Amino acid sequence: MNGYTTVTDTLNALKKEGYVHDFNLKPDCVECESLNITLHPEDFIIDKFFRFEGASNPDDSAIIYAISSKEGIKGTMMDAYGVYADSLTTDMINKLKILR
Repeated sequence: MNGYTTVTDTLNALKKEGYVHDFNLKPDCVECESLNITLHPEDFIIDKFFRFEGASNPDDSAIIYAISSKEGIKGTMMDAYGVYADSLTTDMINKLKILR
């Protein structure tokens, strides 16, 4: 579907498209430690996403999100198919739910 066979290939291709920052999913926001910023659900959009299924183990499944802030900061964020869903706020769940 996405044309990429590995997480590494996908991340490398996204970096070439300008998604150079690494974001981490937090309960109510996404955070980029290198820029020392946090983005709440209303502060970013999900431009695209890529799903990877674990070939032998469903626990190896992941989603890579390519995100952009309102200020034009672009980066990627990975999620292991809802591993952190229990700790997310309603706003974050709503932001990500259409893509899970």
